[in-house]
Amino acid sequence: MLLRLLPSFFLVAIALAVPAKEKRVHHHSDLSDHAHDDTHGYQYDHEAFLGKEEAKTFDQLTTEESKDRLAKIVDRIDTDKDGFVSHGELHHWIKHRQRRYIEENVNKHWKDYDNNGDGKIGWEEYKNTTYGFYLDEEFDDVEDKATYKSMLTRDERRFRVADRDRDGIATREEFTAFLHPEEFDHMRDVVVQETMEDIDKSGDGKVSIDEYIGDMYTSENGENEPDWVQTERKHFAEIRDTNKDGYLDAGEVIQWILPTEVDHADNEAKHLIHETDTNKDGQLSLSELLDKMDVIKTSTITDYGSMRVDEHDEL
Repeated sequence: MLLRLLPSFFLVAIALAVPAKEKRVHHHSDLSDHAHDDTHGYQYDHEAFLGKEEAKTFDQLTTEESKDRLAKIVDRIDTDKDGFVSHGELHHWIKHRQRRYIEENVNKHWKDYDNNGDGKIGWEEYKNTTYGFYLDEEFDDVEDKATYKSMLTRDERRFRVADRDRDGIATREEFTAFLHPEEFDHMRDVVVQETMEDIDKSGDGKVSIDEYIGDMYTSENGENEPDWVQTERKHFAEIRDTNKDGYLDAGEVIQWILPTEVDHADNEAKHLIHETDTNKDGQLSLSELLDKMDVIKTSTITDYGSMRVDEHDEL
């Protein structure tokens, strides 16, 4: 699966920065970084229900502590207080966690880059804070010089697209578009461009089946491909490649990574109800959710931001 495209936050430890593939937008990353494949566990659902940071917390709690935390979360989701979680309430909650995660992520990085405290982040501020004295050395002290120069070029290009008034300074909304381009329509082209640059190894402007699979999976020692890879091959041929020419062009790539007609939060709400609604009445009780802790402990309902359940976490 594609991974979320994040700008290079390596600050001091630039030499330890992740490769370009780790900096790319994932079309499901607003819910989870894991593949949505229940045959390999429920980590995607865990992060959808709980939120990414809270999911980590859940993994460290005792069974009783997890149940107590889950009961508090369910009480927040159940806005009409009828004792059940409906599809609408669940969908609203997951969307809320998405917004909360993005807001907290932007707040976290804003402090790193607004060096003069003027409530804006200039390109020079971002560039100097991120790449520092390596700029003066033209990355000569970095082992993979070409990669870092490419990262700088990519960061600047995305910053310029996010900077809608072209003044070289990012407001909070513009900086949000820079960090989370998948959330903004005017950033779609740059998301596709970055994805194509990463996957299209031949540089012919299209993605072959080998490039598509190679971005997700590399076989080792002649091992057989797992079932999920075979499924992805099928998806490439039957779903992704809409004009059936054997390749994905830019238009097909954008429908793959940022499909306009797909509401992942809605799909996840439906999926969670399907997996946990034991009596099939279309809604979830606390007891049903507790009975399915293996699903919930691997869901996006509990995994966004830090998922603190308190009076300040307004829906």
